[in-house]
Amino acid sequence: MTSPSAGTTRITVVGIGAIGLPMALRLLEAGFPVTGVDPFEASRTRAAARGLPAEATSASAAEADVVICMVATPEQLRQAALGEDGLLRRMRSGATLVVMSTVGVTPVQEVLAAAEGTGVTVLDVPVTGGVAGAEAGTLTLFAAGDPAGLERLGPVLAPLGTVRPCGEAVGRGQAMKAVNQLLASVHLVAAAEALAFASALGLDPEDAFGAVSAGAGGSWMLSDRGPRMLEGLDAEITSTIGIFVKDAGLVCDMAEELGFDAPLVAAARDRFLAASAQGLLPRDDSQVIRTYLDAGATR
Repeated sequence: MTSPSAGTTRITVVGIGAIGLPMALRLLEAGFPVTGVDPFEASRTRAAARGLPAEATSASAAEADVVICMVATPEQLRQAALGEDGLLRRMRSGATLVVMSTVGVTPVQEVLAAAEGTGVTVLDVPVTGGVAGAEAGTLTLFAAGDPAGLERLGPVLAPLGTVRPCGEAVGRGQAMKAVNQLLASVHLVAAAEALAFASALGLDPEDAFGAVSAGAGGSWMLSDRGPRMLEGLDAEITSTIGIFVKDAGLVCDMAEELGFDAPLVAAARDRFLAASAQGLLPRDDSQVIRTYLDAGATR
């Protein structure tokens, strides 16, 4: 594939949910011809309302120069890329498949192995920064894979955020994202625990948030999620409990495979699982605080 340029490089984005859609719109605004793919009609309707053509299946991948995969889970990646009508069967030789989902090392390496002999370049570029980062084009992109392929892809990645090189081996981007998600999971649960603790102490949690969020005990997660924790169950959904059930679980699985003791992220995972058990799976991830506030969780 020659170096991409706006107006001529065709891009397909598979998975146009909360983060995939604003990423696709950033590319569209940069001048690239972009098509979104999502099996959910509601997602396609939202895309169409923003001027992004969308389809239920990845037919456009056959003509695309770059396909970005932003599905939610490892199994969805396998289905999207490796299935009978998967991306690797549709994409043409010379095209590039960019896995930007958080799926772990093994699934992305499986896609790389399956692409051997197809002429499709596979790059491992998971992202972090949430919906706000996707909308503003300030995501961090943990990029791994063939250096020449990553260099060629530069004009496509530039509208999305800042590229952090992680090495030539596909899977190293996923490994770096796992480090990020360990911290994000622990910090999010710690923020929820702290604000719930303030309430249990008889403090106004809004006052506590204002008092500590800018000090030594503050964190990005507390500053970003704290206000939504205080809003309650009707808080805007920017990332769900379900995402952190998946991501914290993925980190725990990776640690277990390594024989690495990771008790903090395991405790965070258990909190997200408890939130799921309370029926909060589709709620904003800030509502992990309900595991402390509801059902007698505070003592």
